[in-house]
Amino acid sequence: MAANSNDAEALQFIEEMSRNADAVQKNVLAKILTQNAETEYLKGFNLNGATDQETFKSKIPIVTYDDLQPLIRRMADGDSSPILTAHPVSEFIVRYAQGLDKGKVLQFLFTKPETKTKGGIPVRSSLTSLFKSDIFKNRSDNPDDVMVSPNEAVHCVDSFQSMYTQMLCGLYERENVTAVGAMFASGLLMAIRFLQVNWQQLTHDIRTGSFNPKVTDTSVRECMTRFTRLDPNLADAIAQECEKDNWEGIITRIWPNTKYIGTVVTGSMAQYIPTLDYYSGGLPIVSMMYASSECYFGLNINPMCKPSEVSYTLMPFLAYFEFLPHEPNSPGLKPPQLVDLVDVEIGKEYELVVTTNSGLYRYQIGDVLRVTGFRNKLPQFEFIRRKNVLLTIDSDKTREPELQVAVKNASQLLREFNTSVVEYTSYADTKIIPGHYVIYWELMEKDPTKSPSDEVLSQCCLTMEESFDQQYRRCRVVDKSIGPLEIRVVKNGTFQELMDYAVSKGASINQYKVPRCVTSKPMIDLLDSRVVSTHFSPSLPHWTSERRL
Repeated sequence: MAANSNDAEALQFIEEMSRNADAVQKNVLAKILTQNAETEYLKGFNLNGATDQETFKSKIPIVTYDDLQPLIRRMADGDSSPILTAHPVSEFIVRYAQGLDKGKVLQFLFTKPETKTKGGIPVRSSLTSLFKSDIFKNRSDNPDDVMVSPNEAVHCVDSFQSMYTQMLCGLYERENVTAVGAMFASGLLMAIRFLQVNWQQLTHDIRTGSFNPKVTDTSVRECMTRFTRLDPNLADAIAQECEKDNWEGIITRIWPNTKYIGTVVTGSMAQYIPTLDYYSGGLPIVSMMYASSECYFGLNINPMCKPSEVSYTLMPFLAYFEFLPHEPNSPGLKPPQLVDLVDVEIGKEYELVVTTNSGLYRYQIGDVLRVTGFRNKLPQFEFIRRKNVLLTIDSDKTREPELQVAVKNASQLLREFNTSVVEYTSYADTKIIPGHYVIYWELMEKDPTKSPSDEVLSQCCLTMEESFDQQYRRCRVVDKSIGPLEIRVVKNGTFQELMDYAVSKGASINQYKVPRCVTSKPMIDLLDSRVVSTHFSPSLPHWTSERRL
């Protein structure tokens, strides 16, 4: 049942969209093509004013970011002509339960530093763009607003100051909080870890009515005059829970009226579900929305379902959607043809392709989805994974070629010791917070008297981190959401044993390839049982705020 009239209207709107999905999609495409008909990109394909699906599909190619980069670069450098979109470019974006209406939501939200292109256009993450929008900034004027975190704290780009302030506000609102969350599961676990490390200072501030002097942002300090107060009883209650060794159920122990956890736990974030269950005492985990930096895609219209059952209903008015069947490439077969939103089949996997109002045409998002069902004519999708992504802890996405380059660069340091990397694999270790990359190396030493030292192998860890992309290094340096990379050196013959295990489980010995990432617990246990030494990155990798466009 809807909580209020606004919810009822929204549900009615979704119902109407779901019954007329095909017509809505045709209208969306026609609107996009009409609006951008005079752009350089579309004129280059001689659409001649056509706005129908058939002409569009026959003349406009499927593209990736690399195909569009030269055009995007021109726009970033200040070319204001209609290249991809007829509208001026203002910024670049890089990616109900009973009782809830009576409480507040503690949602940990963070703004990241932005840069500008040569043409003066801001470059922001999609969330930073949202948090800096007028709608978000003016939310405090809305009497129905239930967010705990003040705008000033969300807009503070210093991660410690922002987190400390939001956590302190959440603790002051302890009895009023009915939902706790973050945009992604990894972010919420970082908040819990932050509380573990800083609860004594936080309770000191509450007990004395003071505010941590390490928070120096002027606007944050000014806004906190509305929150800070002397409350020894509250400080004692929080300290009593935090000082215990057992943190199971800590979320409901600190915020006893919490009804659910609000965060994304699909795809790579599913690895955090057991840890969230531990800290929340098994509260429902709500994953509401499916979106990216390119556009918003859909909603979870059954938000209180189990995390393993989350499906998103794509809203046909948000973009024009097409789907590329995700099938293994077989020699001699033609590449699969794209299908429309209403023509996908239950149980099949597809890569999402979108055409948006902002100037992307038949653009491959890189997300692999599986159709789980239909709501009237609207398909519902389970997010499976990012295409070709091997390792991920937070917002980082490391693919196999990138891992291969990193291993190659690091192994150069072993040459002077007549040592080489025979085989390697990896996994994302999220058992501790923050999680970190683990790389297993089997080495061949031609001269055992010249074995590389711990210092050399630790430097190999740092060299690998320096080889990863900007987003990984940002997570390490700025967000601190990824811990130091670890290399675990295993005994000679370990990867032979790994193959023997795979073959014993049914793998073909003729087709076996060493997996560059392992997720199977028996395989991880086998590797860990053969470890002879462990080494960690000794320092942070280099990071600057410049962005690739």
